[in-house]
Amino acid sequence: MTNTTESMDRLAFLKELGLKGAALVAFYCGAGTLESCSKSDNITPAAALSSPITLDLTTAAYSKLTTVGNYAYTGNILVAHIKNGSYIAISKVCTHEGTTVQYVSSSDSIYCPNHGATFTTAGTVTSGPARQSLTQYKTTLGSDGKTLQISN
Repeated sequence: MTNTTESMDRLAFLKELGLKGAALVAFYCGAGTLESCSKSDNITPAAALSSPITLDLTTAAYSKLTTVGNYAYTGNILVAHIKNGSYIAISKVCTHEGTTVQYVSSSDSIYCPNHGATFTTAGTVTSGPARQSLTQYKTTLGSDGKTLQISN
């Protein structure tokens, strides 16, 4: 049995590798399956509420909101008890690519873990890649401190 191996010099190998790599990139980019962050700012800000939402702050789902620094979600809304003692309600959907945002109590800001966009607690963009603000809703704490109403 004869053992035959082809030999290729380094330059020929690199040229072949480069051509195949370029063809692969051209195929995927031309097909539109690769997307850069700058093309993705097409998430529409959240719409107005059809009716007010009332959260019961005595239930397990929302009782943590009675403590400053905590947050919870209800539907597509992030509700947080921020540093100054007030409550905020904003869209939980990042306007960059639709990722769920988080409240960061240490910086009293909103953060998108997908690409690092940050927002004020009023929903205004402080650093990209997001370019559109998050929708902000009005919050009203009940006189007994046990309910929180969210409205337009």
